[in-house]
Amino acid sequence: MTPRPEVLTVGETMVLVTPAVAEPLESATAFHLDPGGAESNVASHLAALGTPTAWASAVGDDALGRRLVRQIRERGVDTSWVRCDASAPTGLYVKDPGNGVQYYRAGSAASRLERSFVDALPIADVRLVHVSGITPALSGTCDALTDEILDRAAAAGVPVSFDVNHRPSLWPSTDAAARRLLALAARADIVFVGLDEADGLWGTPSPDDVRRLLPDVRELVVKDGAVGATSYERGADGVHVPAHVVDVVEVVGAGDAFAAGYLHAMLGGAALDERLRAGHERAVLTIADTADFPRGTR
Repeated sequence: MTPRPEVLTVGETMVLVTPAVAEPLESATAFHLDPGGAESNVASHLAALGTPTAWASAVGDDALGRRLVRQIRERGVDTSWVRCDASAPTGLYVKDPGNGVQYYRAGSAASRLERSFVDALPIADVRLVHVSGITPALSGTCDALTDEILDRAAAAGVPVSFDVNHRPSLWPSTDAAARRLLALAARADIVFVGLDEADGLWGTPSPDDVRRLLPDVRELVVKDGAVGATSYERGADGVHVPAHVVDVVEVVGAGDAFAAGYLHAMLGGAALDERLRAGHERAVLTIADTADFPRGTR
C-alpha cells in the first residue's frame, strides 16, 4: 500500500526518449523511454529518499501515457491524482546529449488542465506542495491552475515550493516570463532558481541580488552550477555550499534532483548547510547519467 503523501507535486510529465549511452542523437542506435518532467522528477527523487510523495497531472489515453504513469508509480510515487484525457496526447521530448532537448508537447493532455483540477487534490492534507514555472507557460488554463494551487495552499496553511524553471521556448517573450515568474516566486514559501536564469530574467548577477529582489520569500535557494548553491532564510545572511566535482554527462534534470534532496533534508529538520549538501549529493546522480532519474537510483 502506498503511504499517505507528505508532498504533492503538480505538473506535466512527458515521455523522455534518450540514447542508451551518452552519444549524439543523430548517431545513436539504442534508446530508453522514461518519464521526463520537472515535478515528477522531484517526486521520484523524494520517494526514493523516503519521503512519501504524490504527483498529479494529466496524460493522454495512449500507450505512452500509460507507460509513464506505470513507471512513475513503480518508483514509489502515488499517481492517484493523474487524470487520463482521451481527447489529447501525452507529450514527448528527446534528449540529445551535449546538445539539449527537442520538445513535442503542443496540445498535450497536461496543457489542457484547468483551475477546477485543484478541487480533487489533497492540498490540505500534505506538508508541502511543489510546482514549477513550466506549468503556467503551458497554456492560459495552466496559468490559472498555478494561481489556484497557490491560493488553496495558502488558505490551508501549506507551504509551497516553487522552482522557477524558465523555459524560453514556452513564453511569448523574456519580459513576459520575467514578470510572471517573479510574481509567482514572490508568492511561494521556498524558491529554487538558477543564477544564470535569474540574471537572464531579472538582471540579478549575484545570489545577493536575487535575494534583494525577493526579500520576503521564507527560503530562497540560488543555484550556480558547478560553483555551488546559496540558501537564504528570512532575516538571515545566505549560506553557501560548494558543488561536488563530477564528470558531467548531462545536466538536464539535475535541478530537480537538487530540489528533492534539499526538500527531503528540510522536511527532516536539517540545517541550511545540510540541506544544500543533500541537494548537491542528489544532483550528482543525474549529472553523471543521461537519464533524469537514473535506473537503480535510491
